[in-house]
Amino acid sequence: MNLVFDFGTTCLRVVCSAAIVCAIPALVHAQPTSYEDKTWTESAIAPPDAFSTDTLQSFDVTNQSTLRYGIDPGSLKVGEDGVVRYVMVARSSSGAMNVFFQGIRCASGETKTYAHLNDKRSWIISNNAAWQSLSFSGPTRPAMMLARQGVCEGRTITGSPQKILATLKTDRAHDR
Repeated sequence: MNLVFDFGTTCLRVVCSAAIVCAIPALVHAQPTSYEDKTWTESAIAPPDAFSTDTLQSFDVTNQSTLRYGIDPGSLKVGEDGVVRYVMVARSSSGAMNVFFQGIRCASGETKTYAHLNDKRSWIISNNAAWQSLSFSGPTRPAMMLARQGVCEGRTITGSPQKILATLKTDRAHDR
């Protein structure tokens, strides 16, 4: 048996193999992801002309609060821009109410308050409203709990307004 060792060919194969192995991670990282392909644009919106506090879909925010939270089912909309918008009511045991027109963007884990209702039942638009990260503490907690209990499934919207409301009724957060 005659074995011939061709040093040049072997070195070339090793170098080419190493180059390919080193190039694969760079090629993988060069591929654009779906969220990089698109620039997100928020739709122009206005607070609803009317809403109801008679049939609020309640959700839990915290056991330590005397406020009861709910959203008006008729105001719940899933926008083409991927934002779920709704009227949220926080009601005290004495009946006093704070009413907000808000949105949740599941894809980014953020919320925004577009407007609040004044004592004359007129919307006060928040012209400088910015998206805020959802959090279990602070002013975004109600939106975070609403997102967890029915609006979002991870970073995606649960579905249609009807599916979101059905999910809120099953109290998904207590199943986690």
